Amino acid sequence: MATSVKFGLTLPNRMVILGVGSMQDIISMGVDAEETGLFQSLWVGDSILAKRRPESVALLGALAARTQRVRLGVGCMASFPIRNPFILAAQWATLDMIAGPDRMILAACLGGAGGGGDWEMEQDAFGVPTGQRVRRMIENIEALKVLWTQEKASYEGQYVNFSNVISEPRPVTKPHPALWIAANPRPVGGDTSVIQKATRRVARLADGWMTTMVTPQTFGERLQTILDARAELGKDTESFDNTLYYNANINEDKEAAFNESKKFLDDYYSRDWPKELVELWVAHGSPQEVVERIKSFAEAGAKEITIRITSYDQRGQLERLVKEVLPAFQTVGAR
Repeated sequence: MATSVKFGLTLPNRMVILGVGSMQDIISMGVDAEETGLFQSLWVGDSILAKRRPESVALLGALAARTQRVRLGVGCMASFPIRNPFILAAQWATLDMIAGPDRMILAACLGGAGGGGDWEMEQDAFGVPTGQRVRRMIENIEALKVLWTQEKASYEGQYVNFSNVISEPRPVTKPHPALWIAANPRPVGGDTSVIQKATRRVARLADGWMTTMVTPQTFGERLQTILDARAELGKDTESFDNTLYYNANINEDKEAAFNESKKFLDDYYSRDWPKELVELWVAHGSPQEVVERIKSFAEAGAKEITIRITSYDQRGQLERLVKEVLPAFQTVGAR
């Protein structure tokens, strides 16, 4: 019996734009995943212009209306730094009302160059240069919190400023819906300060942390750094949540599983993924091989692993995931 961990399912909403499946397929797959009782959460991706796909807030509204129990998250909201905080506050509060308390998770992230996408087009269209994205993400997080919790909200930042603003409806989740940060910083020219800044930012601002494309060792080290920083800031560490964004392709022919995964990711992100990154990002091979890869992250401290299926046979792979992988873990259901 493997280490206890909970699971999410990431719905590949960009595939609709690429002509693989429909919106109805995406929504029904989420509904069916909840009915298995084996998933704690459903996640959708986000981008407006850079990596175009069905819009995340609207899609989550459909999922909120069709599901009852699972948490619903956007992971990550790459458009977060360019979104208007007043509009997003109203949209997310409405989602929270539809879904019910403690179901919605907004995992904000920077977006920007890397991982494919037309980032220059998005930057020019929205008038938000890459260099502004960190500060805008911080200010939008802080602005949402006051808009959701203060009767007359005021905030003063570099890019976001307002006074005595009434934002309604208010979320039903108190004090506010979960606000996470998705972060996977890399050293820049050997300088690791960017990692320290990012982890401190997560510790200070977020209710949870999402990350991806890391080794189990790096996951564990980053998590501990965040928890240590929270302790230094006098913040609770026990309730702090985390999710690993991961991929899986189940096939006893491991080479075939790898090749399909690479093609899927290449198509999804419109780029040529290096072999080493596909190996890092995808648990592929037999059910037991997939279990072992997942187990290594659970042992490193992952509370939840959300899995996107890197296959064009989404339904067939979901069935194998449910029947041949998830039962190997002690705790897979929702809270």
